[in-house]
Amino acid sequence: MSRRYATLFKLYVTQYVGVGFITIGLVAILRDGGTPLETLGALTLIGLIWPLKVLWAPLLDRFGSRTRGHYRSWLLVLQTGLVLTLLALLPFDPPGERLGAVVLVCAAYVLLSATQDIAVDAIAVRLLAEAERGAGNGVQLAGVSLGTVLGGGVCLVAYDRAGWPAAVVLMAALTAAGLVTAWRFREPGRVDRLDRTRTAYRALLSVFRQPGCRPWTFGVVTLLYVGSGAAWALVTPALVDAGWSQARIGVVTGVVVSVPAVAAGLVAGGFVSRLGRGSVLMVAGGLLVLSTVGLLPLLGGRAPVVATAAALCAFMAAYTAVNVVVYTVNMGYSRPGTGGTDFTMLSSVGLAVSFVASSAGLYAAAWVGYPAVALAAIVLVAAGGLLGMRHLRRFGPPAAVAERSAAASIDPREPAAPAVALDGLRSL
Repeated sequence: MSRRYATLFKLYVTQYVGVGFITIGLVAILRDGGTPLETLGALTLIGLIWPLKVLWAPLLDRFGSRTRGHYRSWLLVLQTGLVLTLLALLPFDPPGERLGAVVLVCAAYVLLSATQDIAVDAIAVRLLAEAERGAGNGVQLAGVSLGTVLGGGVCLVAYDRAGWPAAVVLMAALTAAGLVTAWRFREPGRVDRLDRTRTAYRALLSVFRQPGCRPWTFGVVTLLYVGSGAAWALVTPALVDAGWSQARIGVVTGVVVSVPAVAAGLVAGGFVSRLGRGSVLMVAGGLLVLSTVGLLPLLGGRAPVVATAAALCAFMAAYTAVNVVVYTVNMGYSRPGTGGTDFTMLSSVGLAVSFVASSAGLYAAAWVGYPAVALAAIVLVAAGGLLGMRHLRRFGPPAAVAERSAAASIDPREPAAPAVALDGLRSL
C-alpha cells in the first residue's frame, strides 16, 4: 500500500470508530435494555447530520491554513474534537437512563465526524489521479469497514466484558491514533485556492450540471441506498430479538462481517480499474440482491450462528463493493478546486436517503414486521442495480477534469479553477 493510500486508510479508520459504536454498539446496548424499536428508529435520525454537512462543506474548501496545510489544519482540530466528545460519554452509565444527554453527545460527535469527512474526501480528490480512484475508493471503504469493526464490534465486546467506561476509553484511544496520522501528513500547497466564499457555495448546485450527474445521484444511488439502508437497519434489533448476546452481536456484526467487507473493498477497487465500473456494478449489485434475500431467515426469527453470520458477511461484502463503484463515480464528478464541496454534495444525497430509510424501516417493521420491509428493500436494490448499469453504459466514466470544468463551471463569469499538479502529489 502506497503512502498516500495508507494515509487515507488510517484517517477513515479512526473517523469511523465512534460512528460504528453509535450505529451498531449503542443500538445493541439500548435494545438489550428494553428500548423500543420506535425509539431506536428516532435515534438513527442523528445520522441526518452527516448529509447536512453539505451546508458547510464550501467553508472547508474556502478557508484553511496556508502554513499548516489547507485541509490538514482542519484535521488537527476535528480529530481532537472527536476524542474529547467520546470522552464526554463517560458519565452516562448505563446510557439508557439518560438517553437524551447521550443522544446530544452522539449528535456532537457525528457533527465533528461528518466535518472531518469533508476534509479527508477533499484530500482524496486531490491526491488520487483518475486511474487510481478505483483502488483509492476501495482503500477508503476498507478503512470505513475496519473502523466499524473497532467501534461496533471490539468496543461492544469491551462493554460486555468490562463495562461502559472501558468501551468509551477504548474508543477514544483508537480515535486519538488519527491525530498522529494528521500531524505527520504533509499536504501539498493549493494552486486552486478559492478567493470568495460565494464561489465555493455555487459549486453546490453546479456539480449537477455535468452530464449524467443528476440521474446517477437521484436515481441510481437513491434506490441502492434506500434498499440497503432499510435492510441493514433491521439486523441488530432482529439479532437481539432472536436472543443473541451483546458479545455475540458485537463479534459477528462488528468484526466477523467486516473482514470480507475490507477484502471486498480492496478487490472491487482493483477490478474497477481493470474491468470498468459497469462490470463491477453488475456483479456487486447482483450479489447485494441475493445477500439481502439471504437475510430473510434471520428477519423471520431464525438465527443459527453459522448461517446468519454467512448471510451478514455476504451482505456487507456486496454492499461495500457496490459502494466502491458509487464513490468512484462520485469522485469522477468532483472538481479539484471544490473537491470537498462536490464529493460531499454527491455523497450527502445518498446518505440522507439511507438514514431516512433506516429510520423508516424500523418504524415500518414495528407495524408490518421485518420480512415485509426486507422484501421491499430487495425490490429497490434490484431496481437500483439495473438502472446503474444502464446509466454507466449510456454515460460512461465522467469526462476529464478540464472538460467538466469548462462545461459546468462554478460561475459562468469566472474561469475554472486550475487542476492540481499531479506530479507533485505523486511524490508524497
